[in-house]
Amino acid sequence: MIVMLTTASIIMNSPYTGMISGKFGGTPGAMHKHPNIKLKRTSSWGLQFKAPTKVNATKVGAMDWSMVDPEKEVPNMVSDLGVERMIQDGLIFQEKFCIRIYEVGPDQKASVETLMNHLLETSINHMKKTGFIHEGLGSEEMSKYNLTWVVAKIQMVVDRYPKWGDIVEIDNWKAALGKNGVCCNLTFRDCKTGQILVRASSFWVIMNKKTRKLSRFPNEVRAKLEKFFVDKPPLVEQATRTWSRSEDNITEHICKGLKPRWSDLDINQHVNHVKYVGLILESVPKTIIEKYEIDSMTLDYYQEFTNDNILQSFTYILTNDNAKISNCDFVDCQHLLQFEIDGGNSNIMKGMTRWRLKHGKNKGI
Repeated sequence: MIVMLTTASIIMNSPYTGMISGKFGGTPGAMHKHPNIKLKRTSSWGLQFKAPTKVNATKVGAMDWSMVDPEKEVPNMVSDLGVERMIQDGLIFQEKFCIRIYEVGPDQKASVETLMNHLLETSINHMKKTGFIHEGLGSEEMSKYNLTWVVAKIQMVVDRYPKWGDIVEIDNWKAALGKNGVCCNLTFRDCKTGQILVRASSFWVIMNKKTRKLSRFPNEVRAKLEKFFVDKPPLVEQATRTWSRSEDNITEHICKGLKPRWSDLDINQHVNHVKYVGLILESVPKTIIEKYEIDSMTLDYYQEFTNDNILQSFTYILTNDNAKISNCDFVDCQHLLQFEIDGGNSNIMKGMTRWRLKHGKNKGI
């Protein structure tokens, strides 16, 4: 009641009182007339208006159907987007995507997170197609044991970043990874040129949803998986350089107080592995971000975390010139993501990236 009285008093004291029905104290018929809009009073609560049919002597609001040829076929440039299909006797899964405006950066190129999201989407869709995923991120056999899939490692090489509006095709196939893992191999191809843009290998393992610890494959799960394995090594070779912070030619950059958002959580109730990339990039110097782009990347995931945790990100730049980057076509970095409050094993992820100079950028930082 208080709200209604307040609203009424505001209306009655408004300079537009004359436009309101007499029920609220206005003067009926005091509405100012617009030369192009015809008003019709329907009740004390509202008015109807008839939109003008001409603007500057041009007819509007009507479709000239004589201009439409019902037999003419309108081309649909993206009619096959999102279409999933299995090829080569069901061993390779294929899907197409269009790079959207919200997936690119200031240079109109897809971000690393965009590439990883599409690679994740294709991997999951492949698993769904083959029955590896039934409810959540586990198969029907895995759900009996409260098991789910998680990513343990990602290796990716970017030959060229797709741009806004590009249509890309992703091929995905699976291979065995030891006794308790699956290797997802993916290629990212430009549909127009056929050029391979991205090559990636992601390593998946099984986690118990109750204990949050890694688990072995149940026999029935393994038997189902083996039918779809392709006997080939990982598409991206292992990085040969070891991870170390003891070298003299390393420059350290730190970003503390990182707080994941609630929206960063995924279906496994922890921060999605793609979000880790944004967190490690927080400690990369701005000059590298602006002048270079990621050429290759290796990420090793050690443990999960949620939006309740506070993190710190480290980037170590490897140089050969007294910790100065000059005249470099490539820059190598090591990355470390940790819990800010050390409660024992604080390492969440380690990574290595190689950055190449962006086209048209000058060398040196």
